[in-house]
Amino acid sequence: MSELSDRDARHVNRIAHVETFTVALPSLRDFSVAGGAVVQGGRPAIRVLVKVTADDGATGWGEATPIPSWTYETTESIVSTIEGYLAPAAVGRPLWDLDGLCRTFDRTISKGFSIGMPLARAAVDVACHDAFARSLDLPLGELWGRRRRDTIDLAWIVATESAEVAADSVAEGRAHGYRHVKVKLGLHTEDEDVAIVTAVRAAAPDAVLWVDANQGYTAAAALRVAGRLADLDVAVFEQPLPSNDVAGLRRLRDASPIPVAVDESLRHPSDLATFVRLDAIDVAVAKVQRCGGLTLALRQCQLAEDCGLAIMGSGLTESDVGLAASLHLFAAFGVDTPVDLNGRQFITSPYTTDPVITVADGVAHVPTGPGLGIGVDEDAVRALAL
Repeated sequence: MSELSDRDARHVNRIAHVETFTVALPSLRDFSVAGGAVVQGGRPAIRVLVKVTADDGATGWGEATPIPSWTYETTESIVSTIEGYLAPAAVGRPLWDLDGLCRTFDRTISKGFSIGMPLARAAVDVACHDAFARSLDLPLGELWGRRRRDTIDLAWIVATESAEVAADSVAEGRAHGYRHVKVKLGLHTEDEDVAIVTAVRAAAPDAVLWVDANQGYTAAAALRVAGRLADLDVAVFEQPLPSNDVAGLRRLRDASPIPVAVDESLRHPSDLATFVRLDAIDVAVAKVQRCGGLTLALRQCQLAEDCGLAIMGSGLTESDVGLAASLHLFAAFGVDTPVDLNGRQFITSPYTTDPVITVADGVAHVPTGPGLGIGVDEDAVRALAL
């Protein structure tokens, strides 16, 4: 028996169970992007939490955020994909073999444009990372051998209907200690979008300010808007065009006076490789769920770094499980620009217990405990489950 197979034969840390919990989390306020509503204040925010249990009792948690206005995965499709396909493929596999799990999922769910069911995959992948690191009593940064930052700056999100409300939103963020701002565009006319950004800049003259259209513009409209925003010291124009319009994004990148960041287009590392080959990208946005989990997100960030691209960070309005995963990823690559991890602005995570993630004055402290580094009260999860 080879050394590897002999070691594997002795190894008992295998995936035994994968459970899903569709939970209703309290919402704090409305939040919409160009595609539609993400959170509706006063109505529960639905998230899918995943618990992975190994045969030695090690456990880990992951999260998926069903946002049909942002991507095609719904609550129902995420749960059915995990329970009917991903969980059966995962059970029995060594917990340490995260790359093998990723390749197994590639065979289990065929790719769409570049990857199949990334949100569902991400929840299981993150839970496996959490469980494996906890079984070794290591935080994720130590498991990966890379942690370049202990804190990550967050941005306050402005997604409002008017310039007047935008200024009030910035004031609220400032009151909570947030110094930097991201503005959602594509919700209104071009004139209204520009007026909102102008009001935000006036209210936050020293902030790092960037805008995100979430695929909401045509190439011509995006170029017009970029030209009008150039004098407002906008740092980045994020995903102005549809994710599959690679040629349009390349033309826009060549002509835009503002650097163009790509988010929804980068589902798999191979997508980033295409943008790099075509010289069609200024900034790569890292996002755990969009990439199908930490395994592929790590690969994509490493590729971006090796290609000399700037890396910015974003999330999907996750609760604290997803927030923790993103913080570890961004800390691993030393992301020093403000990031869009806006879950705390729009929803709460009543299932968390000590240790909890500290966010103070718009700065998140990267957890230092084993795995994701946060506590999850399973009884509270079950109480929140639908």
